[in-house]
Amino acid sequence: MAHVNKIHYFCMVKLQILVTNFKQIFLYLFIMNITHIEHVGIAVTSLEQAIPFYENILGTKCFAIEEVADQKVKTAFFKIGQTKIELLEATAPESAIAKFIEKNGGRGGIQHIAFAVEDGVANALAEAEAKGCALIDKAPRKGAEGLNIAFLHPKSTCGTLVELCEDPNK
Repeated sequence: MAHVNKIHYFCMVKLQILVTNFKQIFLYLFIMNITHIEHVGIAVTSLEQAIPFYENILGTKCFAIEEVADQKVKTAFFKIGQTKIELLEATAPESAIAKFIEKNGGRGGIQHIAFAVEDGVANALAEAEAKGCALIDKAPRKGAEGLNIAFLHPKSTCGTLVELCEDPNK
């Protein structure tokens, strides 16, 4: 009977360890479902000056211009294959784009890369945070083109600002 109790105790300890670590085990088995690069965000000092380069030199067509008031930015979109280029012009000096341009010596440049996630931005954020990634956004918010978006902090993404996107209509 003592032998059975030892086996029972051993099994209970192993089960407790498994339950304790289940969340961690699950998170390492679950991989964020990124479907494609949604867009590359490029900060510019002026959409009026930048759009002609993309249209006249690169031969792309601007298909949308939109202001996102809560982000203090005006955007212009170009599509190349499945991926979009998003030009971003600051509409206020305290915006993230204005600060990026200031840190970049008054010049524009690639500001972020955006990945489309299939299982929802909220789930992707939870997964990233559980794996130790610093978040800029704790919850999804509305971005340009009506997408749900959120940003991961560059200090956790090898220096690149990463945006997660989902189309709520899909």
